[in-house]
Amino acid sequence: MTDLANLPPVLAEIAEEFQALDSQSKLEYLIELAEELPDLPEKFQDHPDLLERVIECQSPVYIFVEVDEQNTVHFHATAPRESPTTRAFASIVHQGVNGLTAEEVLAIPEDFVDMLDLKEIISPLRVRGMLGLLVRTKRKVREAIA
Repeated sequence: MTDLANLPPVLAEIAEEFQALDSQSKLEYLIELAEELPDLPEKFQDHPDLLERVIECQSPVYIFVEVDEQNTVHFHATAPRESPTTRAFASIVHQGVNGLTAEEVLAIPEDFVDMLDLKEIISPLRVRGMLGLLVRTKRKVREAIA
């Protein structure tokens, strides 16, 4: 497994927090993170066609990833409020990649999901959804810089 020191600071901090918590506290932290997912910017509310569905997630999650002229990544996501685990995953990716360079996002190891140490409290299908969010985000970044 990748060393936390090799992660972007926000993702390292989130992984470290999860690793230090017991099962009940991990669930509470997921709910807290779910509440931190910001609403979509107004430009997407009238154009949902700009968003891509993350089919790996059980709940309907949609993302938009852009890389600006300064090579900075901007990640936007929406997930139902009644799906706190999925919202938490989207929030983790949002907090973890927003403001990074494209290269920093592409360097995030896919075993980051394992570093969250959630397998004891959530199903493998939900873990797969989190990985799907990360993989799609990286794919969208690759497409943007190609």
